[in-house]
Amino acid sequence: VQLQASGGGLVQAGGSLRLSCAASGRTFSNYAKGWFRQAPGKEREFVAAISWNGVSTYYADSVKARFTISTDNAKNTVYLQMNSLKPEGTAVYSCAAGPPASYYSREYDYWGQGTQVTVSS
Repeated sequence: VQLQASGGGLVQAGGSLRLSCAASGRTFSNYAKGWFRQAPGKEREFVAAISWNGVSTYYADSVKARFTISTDNAKNTVYLQMNSLKPEGTAVYSCAAGPPASYYSREYDYWGQGTQVTVSS
């Protein structure tokens, strides 16, 4: 599975962005999908995940109620709608796919390149 993330950019605090991650290759719909982020000088952290069938979603406490993960398996794409963005959300956001919907990056098999999100105060 090859993953391509897009949709990052510069936004003011309180604004919104929608990230997309398009997949090609093996059957994307068979995999759970996740979003992670890494800020400068910090470790990669979990943001959100969705089960392969889109039924179950999981969020980091820091983004709960502001971010929404969704998947369109017909389009082989997973989305991350980010609302009420905060400056601490500035990071490189990466998408991933793997067998389980997990909080742990090590459990994902496939990774896309990141897309930069910068939130100005």
